Amino acid sequence: MTDHSVSFGTLVDIEARTAWGHEAHDFTPWLADNLDRLSDALGIPLELTGREVRNGRYSADILATNPADGSVVLIENQLEASDHTHLGQVMTYLAGLDAHVVVWLAPNFREEHLSAVRWLNQHTDETFSFFAVKLRVVQIADSPLAPLFEVLEKPNSWDKQLQSKARAVRSSVSGEAAERRELFWPAYAEIDPRVESDLKAGAGGGTRWRPVREAGVVISRYVSDYGVGLFIRGERGKGGEITLPRLETAAADLTAELGPELGDANFPFLANREVDWSDPADIEAAVTWLAQQTDKYEVAAQRHLALEEQA
Repeated sequence: MTDHSVSFGTLVDIEARTAWGHEAHDFTPWLADNLDRLSDALGIPLELTGREVRNGRYSADILATNPADGSVVLIENQLEASDHTHLGQVMTYLAGLDAHVVVWLAPNFREEHLSAVRWLNQHTDETFSFFAVKLRVVQIADSPLAPLFEVLEKPNSWDKQLQSKARAVRSSVSGEAAERRELFWPAYAEIDPRVESDLKAGAGGGTRWRPVREAGVVISRYVSDYGVGLFIRGERGKGGEITLPRLETAAADLTAELGPELGDANFPFLANREVDWSDPADIEAAVTWLAQQTDKYEVAAQRHLALEEQA
């Protein structure tokens, strides 16, 4: 028998500015903390490189990296309909920041701008990829607002490119970063088994997050082509505007205990170590160093940030 007592709601679109009042102050930090959502829509992993990255007179909203192939991903976002100004900025950043993947986000796209993105995909070298992504905010009745990303334009061969790159990464026998990461984290887990359950930042296999929940932060650890490192950042959904003032208040105490100063707001209290990936002994030493540093950072965050939060 069919149950007719079930009720259904209606999905409605909400103005983007209802969720984020200001593009630079609200939306860009939120997107930087939630790149995994955009990553799922595009079908590629994304690791944050920086926000408001300077290029001449302008600043690119978000710069990211695809850890699968090392390509630079430029993300330019708007909270209003697409316009010629942002199209011009995208082209300026493309040259100045050596980006090969460009993602343009807006709640609505004018047809001439979709045509421009389509033309770029058809007439530029196949190493370049351009996306027009519609930003939607939806709600059912009084439910929490939910962001959605709809890809309106992408390279014609994008799906095939993804499959080809995935096969290339899997079959590679060289010492590239992806292979080194695969070897590094299992070795790290032998010293610190908790890494197996640590949160991951976005979809990038080179990063692991150690939650310090009583302090409201995570210790972000990463593996790169050049070495390993770690820094303190806010929990998911708690960008710089929320976390940075707390870090600034505790900066002197954290520096005294950890060594590094507050430094770049995108990578607070950054510590790193170069690694010779051809030397097994150096890799083993890097594993030990990162595990020890993680413990030190976790204890410092518990001591100084938790106390500050409870004060």
